Amino acid sequence: MSEFPTYEELLARPFFFCGIGGSGMLPLAQILKGRGASVAGSDRSRDQGRTPEKFAALESQGFALHPQDGSGMVSADQILVASAAVEDTVPEVVRANELGCLRMSRAELLSILFNTSGAGIAIGGTSGKSTVTGMLGWIMHAAGNDPTIMNGAVMKNFVTEDRPFASAIVGGPGAFVSEVDESDGSIALYRPAVGVLLNVSLDHKSMEELRVLFGDFLARSGVAVINADNAEALALLPRAKEAITFGIDQEKTQIGIVPGSIADGPVRQAATVIDRHDGSEHPLVLGLPGRHNLSNALAAIAGAVAAGVPVAKAVAAIAEFAGLARRFDIIGTSESGITVIDDFGHNPEKCAATLRTLKTHEGRVIAFFQPHGYGPLRQMGHELAETFAHELGPDDITIMCDPVYFGGTVDRSLGSERIVDLIKDEGGLADHVPSREDCGKLIQSIAKPGDRVVIMGARDDTLTKFAKELLTAL
Repeated sequence: MSEFPTYEELLARPFFFCGIGGSGMLPLAQILKGRGASVAGSDRSRDQGRTPEKFAALESQGFALHPQDGSGMVSADQILVASAAVEDTVPEVVRANELGCLRMSRAELLSILFNTSGAGIAIGGTSGKSTVTGMLGWIMHAAGNDPTIMNGAVMKNFVTEDRPFASAIVGGPGAFVSEVDESDGSIALYRPAVGVLLNVSLDHKSMEELRVLFGDFLARSGVAVINADNAEALALLPRAKEAITFGIDQEKTQIGIVPGSIADGPVRQAATVIDRHDGSEHPLVLGLPGRHNLSNALAAIAGAVAAGVPVAKAVAAIAEFAGLARRFDIIGTSESGITVIDDFGHNPEKCAATLRTLKTHEGRVIAFFQPHGYGPLRQMGHELAETFAHELGPDDITIMCDPVYFGGTVDRSLGSERIVDLIKDEGGLADHVPSREDCGKLIQSIAKPGDRVVIMGARDDTLTKFAKELLTAL
């Protein structure tokens, strides 16, 4: 990291974000601006007229937005923030190279902010990071710790009229709560005071690579918080210097659930949390459905305990947690009784958690899935197919459009039709319709009262608009 400026030097330089509207870029830009830095940016989606309300909100907050044509890069002092996936032919990168500008990845910049905070709390794992980050951030906020929160999703508790895309909160110099990403290996950059590990399962990297990355993450954490219900995560416990374990099923975890206390509903649930440090029990009310969200709540409570918040305070705060946009987000129910749900599910574990939550209650499931890229589809296509085939019943159906594609040189030879064929091979009911618009028409033609339609996918903010338009059409 020595080639980068110090924290103080960073804030004195102007920043330019290439892809400022991205789920990882936008909150980081908001935190920098909140700390007093000058921040501008561009985004291909803005140029294409996608999600105009997001960019209007950014401009109203004082961000200078430019077309993605290089015109925003005007000085050698500017720091270009661009993901590693941004190609050298993108105009901002070309212009930055001509000017001799410093280029940083999102993770490099975030890690400097995180590591120089008073107490960095990092949430890692294949699935659930954004939800736990939101929960833990809200607990720290409710406990009066004035945290900075860096999330990849909009946190409903913090949404205001002038800040509708609240995926970041700028707090004091102490607690810094952030999800950290293993998909690009950048989790290795962070040095957490508290490191939370939710689970270890196949996503962008092989299991062998993930075990090393997450094991090293625990070893670097002052206190590790580990999900004992996940065998792969628990196996990494010996790597931790000091640990707090949590789990629904394990009786020896420090933070757990009283057996038989879970009351599950279609949109909320309740349970009794036990703190095995002192044997105290705390009634928990959670305004989110699904066993995975109960596990997420335990992770947030355990993480808060590691950061010095009493269990009772953490449990009380969780009751006020309103959830995240696009995480089992119920858009509404039509007059005919068809419910539409917007969800971020895009890897096997996330999709399975959502589908299991749906299948715990009556009604057919129509699962629409838009893959978030050709590369991920190649990496985990078989596992995705198995998830949809095995989690859904004989009356349910999976409908897939082509993967999201915003340009570039990625190999597009293997697409959604291969996954649909694999689902059918596994005994599931599935259909491939290349166009998302045509998928919407198909759903309208087959949906009937009592159905739940779930819209799943990542890296495309227009999926929420699609879900809302579908509800209106139904």
